Amino acid sequence: MKTIIRFLAIAFFSLLLTSPAKADQLLSARSSQDFEEAMSTLQAAIKNNGYQLSKVQRVDVGLQAKGYKTDKYRVVFYGKAEEIADLAAKHPELIPYLPLNIAIFSEENNTILAAGRPELLKEFFPSADLAPYFERWEKDLEKILDEVRETK
Repeated sequence: MKTIIRFLAIAFFSLLLTSPAKADQLLSARSSQDFEEAMSTLQAAIKNNGYQLSKVQRVDVGLQAKGYKTDKYRVVFYGKAEEIADLAAKHPELIPYLPLNIAIFSEENNTILAAGRPELLKEFFPSADLAPYFERWEKDLEKILDEVRETK
């Protein structure tokens, strides 16, 4: 779990500091809602797209302990329980990437969401039977982020 959270934090900070080409590895959205409202919208959007919320992990406490100045930073884990169990049984190499997750944090008057692009998993897991999962997850993630972005 710490590895995933560390990856998301590094990925986000890399997004801020690197060229636009590197940003292609993440999908992100900026919401004008405050953190609590955006979190509520995110959880509803996850459910609206057929997924269940698995867990909300606080990250800000750990980041502050490491010297980062941050407030209201969470990672929201989501997925479809049967699908995750089935994939974990057939492809245990995917377990570190499941359930799917979205980082959400506040920045001044905005709330930002970021997640690794599911379709990038094709590069690491080129199995033809996995490609449809990665493609659907990416489309659904885009819908979830759009819903949060467009909600006022």
